[in-house]
Amino acid sequence: MVTHSPYSQLVNGSENQEAKDRSMEKVVVITSTISSIFAMLLIFTFIYWKNKSKIREIFTRIREKNDESKQEDLEVPLFDLALIKHATDDFSSYNRLGEGGFGPVYKGTLPDGQEIAVKRLSQTSRQGLKEFKNEVVLCAKLQHRNLVKVLGCCIQRDEKMLIYEFMANKSLDLFLFDSAQSRLLKWPTRFYVIRGIARGLLYLHQDSRLRIIHRDLKASNVLLDNEMNPKISDFGLARMCGGDQTEGNTSRIAGTYGYMAPEYAFDGLFSIKSDVFSFGILLLEIVSGKKNTGLSDPSHDHNLIGHAWRLWKEGMAMQLIEACLKESCILLEALRCIHIGLLCVQHHPNDRPDMASVVAMLSSEGVLPEPTKPSFLIRKVSVKGDQDFEQHQPPLSINEITISTLNGR
Repeated sequence: MVTHSPYSQLVNGSENQEAKDRSMEKVVVITSTISSIFAMLLIFTFIYWKNKSKIREIFTRIREKNDESKQEDLEVPLFDLALIKHATDDFSSYNRLGEGGFGPVYKGTLPDGQEIAVKRLSQTSRQGLKEFKNEVVLCAKLQHRNLVKVLGCCIQRDEKMLIYEFMANKSLDLFLFDSAQSRLLKWPTRFYVIRGIARGLLYLHQDSRLRIIHRDLKASNVLLDNEMNPKISDFGLARMCGGDQTEGNTSRIAGTYGYMAPEYAFDGLFSIKSDVFSFGILLLEIVSGKKNTGLSDPSHDHNLIGHAWRLWKEGMAMQLIEACLKESCILLEALRCIHIGLLCVQHHPNDRPDMASVVAMLSSEGVLPEPTKPSFLIRKVSVKGDQDFEQHQPPLSINEITISTLNGR
């Protein structure tokens, strides 16, 4: 029989108490540690969110300052983004009018009922902020009945938009190069459009307080209002010249092949005479209803300029006039326009008339100088049988273009 002395029981009790005390100490330490960590997490979380809100506020201020710097010196009214979204029904596809190099264009209606066109710079646009500001600044300084009117712009967050007067009949190319629509464009209207474009270009070159070289005149950049008044648009690539300067050069060739003068397409030299070349192309397109870019003839591998030149030299210029114009056409006016068009597309800039002379030629019946052989920007296209000229070729690359001279027969 085992017996325990009072001393041994006292020792065992003391050991048990010490074990309990140590366990309690561990609990207290662990609890304190967890509480401290939790408190520290709360503190760090508070500091993080406070600093994050400050950082967000700083970035917001920076963005607002950037927006303000983008908007400075634009000299046009600034539209609020919310207003433009409301006007276009949040840029709905129903209000989408089309798309160009700048980005999509939307129709909108302001609260007062005024209709507007909104050009929205896309993220993939070939134009950047520089071209955007260039167009806004130039349009703000230019006022003419044959130039599209800019009502204002919107530069907010990541959005950059131009707000124009709404042009009910859209662009000239939609009439010229569509077989159904072209029949609606009778000769008197075409001649009216030709003269309006000429007056608008003359204003840019000579009559405005600035001297502007457009650099991208083409059918899709001529807009038509509800009365078919033509208005030149898209000044993103335009260059402003100072004083008596009438030319310049650039290493960045920008524009539309088929409308470019040879000296600009290959050497980067632009001038008021390169705009005259583009006008000559446009004039021939309006008379013929055919697009210059990518055209080919079954017997001659050349474009609209070459086709017009061959018919002119062979005394068959009437064949260039679009068939649907036969009844409404005033033959002498149409032939005179072809003649002026060929003068405008002469190879050497000095051989081309200026726009003051062109406007005078279009307004009179005086004797015109004889055109010489123009140079052609050519793209060879296979044509089978009696197939008509191809009208919807994609834009040309520099490698697809050659220059040659067609000899008259």
